[in-house]
Amino acid sequence: MNNKNEPSSESHHHENMEHGKMDHSNMPHGEPDHSKMDHGAMDQGSMDHDTKEDSKADHSKMDHSKMEHGAVPMGAATHDHHKMMIGDFKRRFWVCLLLTIPILVFSPMIQKFFGFKILLPGNEYILLFLSTIVYFWGGWPFLKGFTEEIRSRSPGMMTLISMAITVAYFYSSATVFGLPGMDFFWELATLIVIMLLGHWLEMKSVLGASKALQLLVGMMPAEAHRVKSNGQVEDVKLESLQKNDIILIKPGEKVAADGIIVEGSSYLNESMLTGESKPVKKEVENRVIGGSVNGNGALKIKVEHTGKESYLSKVVALVEEAQKSKSKMQSLSDRAAKWLTYIALIVGLGTLAIWLAMGFPFVYALERMVSVMVITCPHALGLAIPLVVAISTSVSAQNGLLIRNRTAFEESWKITTILFDKTGTLTRGAFGATRIVPLDQQYAEDDLLRLSAALEQNSEHPIAEGIVRKAKEKELIIPTAAKFSAITGEGVEAMVEGRSVKVVSPGYLKDKNIVISADSSSNEAETVVFILIDGRPVGYIALADEVRPESADAVKVLKANNIRVLMATGDNERVAKAVSNQLGLDGYFAEVLPHQKVEIVKDLQSKGEFIAMTGDGINDAPALAQADVGIAVGSGTDVAAETADIILVNSNPKDIAKLILFGKATYRKMIQNLAWATGYNIVAIPLAAGVLYNTGFVLSPAVGAVLMSLSTIIVAVNAQFLRKEIERS
Repeated sequence: MNNKNEPSSESHHHENMEHGKMDHSNMPHGEPDHSKMDHGAMDQGSMDHDTKEDSKADHSKMDHSKMEHGAVPMGAATHDHHKMMIGDFKRRFWVCLLLTIPILVFSPMIQKFFGFKILLPGNEYILLFLSTIVYFWGGWPFLKGFTEEIRSRSPGMMTLISMAITVAYFYSSATVFGLPGMDFFWELATLIVIMLLGHWLEMKSVLGASKALQLLVGMMPAEAHRVKSNGQVEDVKLESLQKNDIILIKPGEKVAADGIIVEGSSYLNESMLTGESKPVKKEVENRVIGGSVNGNGALKIKVEHTGKESYLSKVVALVEEAQKSKSKMQSLSDRAAKWLTYIALIVGLGTLAIWLAMGFPFVYALERMVSVMVITCPHALGLAIPLVVAISTSVSAQNGLLIRNRTAFEESWKITTILFDKTGTLTRGAFGATRIVPLDQQYAEDDLLRLSAALEQNSEHPIAEGIVRKAKEKELIIPTAAKFSAITGEGVEAMVEGRSVKVVSPGYLKDKNIVISADSSSNEAETVVFILIDGRPVGYIALADEVRPESADAVKVLKANNIRVLMATGDNERVAKAVSNQLGLDGYFAEVLPHQKVEIVKDLQSKGEFIAMTGDGINDAPALAQADVGIAVGSGTDVAAETADIILVNSNPKDIAKLILFGKATYRKMIQNLAWATGYNIVAIPLAAGVLYNTGFVLSPAVGAVLMSLSTIIVAVNAQFLRKEIERS
């Protein structure tokens, strides 16, 4: 490791960034505005740090063409459809329950069991009439599902239910018209009622699991305050907004659309969108996300994205896509359910044949067969995985993790090695002041910072921006610079607060034979500029591509979970080594090209490692696609996000550790549910077939239905516990 490969076009040669080479000759003297300052002489390699500033992070770009089908209206429609289905099952359940009561009361078997007798004229026809309603109307969802499964040649749970209730209904009907035997209309009715109840509860559980998604859908306001060309404000429907419209966001209101602030400043609460608990300060030219809540300041926003293009719509689409997509684990459960169907048919028919061969009445043999078919219905198995994933993806979205590929998320627990990009991922991707060192006791750090910021405040150069940004972070009052001029190729100077202030490179000091202390130098990853006041060096500022404060914590958590942490960067060896040492990484690869990152991933995979790759740039996309789990930083490029399996909304490396923990909790819950669903059937099928007949234990279809539905409810409840497990992780 610590490889030094062929030079990269994207190498960031920090060591060559000599402030002394800055050409300020194009600057008008005496003007504090040096926005025209030419820093082009500074060798930056192909450094594009300035495109990576957090303030410029375009979260609206996080989705991409494949997800555009998931607009808010679609999500809302899906939600409404689901609610209608729940209402339908609820209605059928209550009606069938009311009809089942007289069926139970007038059933001869029930009367015999409880020791009473109520036989009306035409009693059997009354039972037939009521049971017919229950079978055709109450059982319709299952009969419809049966035809769909047969048409698709994929028999499943609906096939089992339909066969059970159909056999029960038609056999009992035949006994009414003279076929020898005893009807079990009551069993048919109770079976359908319990099945309807089970499905109702299941669907309510699924809906509950998707509440987070629906909260996202409901976060957008219905109307927006659009500012007309004459300055007047009109209220319009959200769907009528167009790109480049100017909208007014009043204090306390929700932001109506993604856009850029053109007037005003405020703190915005984005917690429901990004998981960031603290309000985020937003100023002119900062981007805002539709659905976030404005603080005390009024804002005017230029609309960038509406409808399907909005960030919130794409979040909804991503979550929906994750919930609906098939994973390897889901496929496994589907295959298990299908084989369980075949087993049910074989065991059911075999049970019928064996009991008949043993000389038992057809009615009894039929009852055993029905019990087998009821008890083996794979409801719990079919619910075990989807419900867990629905909950985990929704909770993940609330915590700044957008799951595009469910399979990758489910398998994140397997990660043994994670490979980070550096610039924009572990680091901010923008120059920041790392050290401010006074050389004269007369001047404090803040004095040096605000005086140098006075000269650099209008420049867009990374070094100048880093100095000014640091001054603003510390809320320093930046004074005005007068008589500004450039020191050709070596720095800038101006009059500030009546003193001559210069910000210069080490080369200027060398040319002027100005001696500084031996420790006044940069480390391996820093660039240093010196501040001179009235010709004397009074301090220096060291700048570098700042390591994100969260990166160190992320590395610690990952290592605590026995995951190796590596870095692959196009930056030079010196910078890569410094960042690696600072974060305590297990190794690094320097000066690598995009195709070399892919080779690194492949090489690690060939050694049996399960690899996660994290990056933000176009150069990371091939490696993101190759990795077992590709993780894109939300503030990065569209290409990276399009290629990745998971997107970090907050661009926070610590969220990767959160991802690992979430994935482990999700996997544990899946295994628990699968174990319960399959283990339950292993025990229940022999009991339903009647293996304990000699002990006097007989499992009826109604009891079988109760146990089957109970299993389903247990799986649903167990899935709901995932939310608490994730919160604890």
